[in-house]
Amino acid sequence: MNAKRLFDILFSLIGIICMLPLWLLVMACLKLDSAGPVFYTQVRVGLNHKCFWLIKFRTMCTGADKKGLLTVGKDNRITAVGGWLRKYKVDELPQLINILKGEMSFVGPRPEVPHYVDMYNDGQRRVLSVKPGITDWASIRYIRENELLAGAEDPEAFYIQTVMPSKISQNLEYVDHHDLWTDCKIISYTIKNILIQ
Repeated sequence: MNAKRLFDILFSLIGIICMLPLWLLVMACLKLDSAGPVFYTQVRVGLNHKCFWLIKFRTMCTGADKKGLLTVGKDNRITAVGGWLRKYKVDELPQLINILKGEMSFVGPRPEVPHYVDMYNDGQRRVLSVKPGITDWASIRYIRENELLAGAEDPEAFYIQTVMPSKISQNLEYVDHHDLWTDCKIISYTIKNILIQ
């Protein structure tokens, strides 16, 4: 077992235990705010093209993903509590379970849905040679991605032609040059960017 995996196991366990009161509060707020399950799961593509169920706190009305995979601007599918959870990335916390299970890491390319991964070329598929993560350099750069997409004439085309290739390029840089120190820097920058929003 390498240092990265030990780091992931240790801190995902600590995070789940220490944040349990927050999780319970979020779950209660979600139940009071709107009808539907507390958690939202979606198939994402992980290491070596293996699919897994990514776990989040539900931030949209039930069935929202049937109306599109991208979140654009002030999406009316987002619930009142969901908007706050998304702003501070609290909706991502259940992915600590994905990390503990070994499906994800704290740092690594954000996992995409199969629909977009199917568009990758051979070179871009190298991002699947490492475990996906909760955060990466691209997540920091595109922390306001929904606002960026809202300004595009065709949000999905803009995502596919501009945003996705940019993210993949940064992720490939991570694939070629990453270590535990780099991971710690990405985590610290992520926390900083969330707090100063």
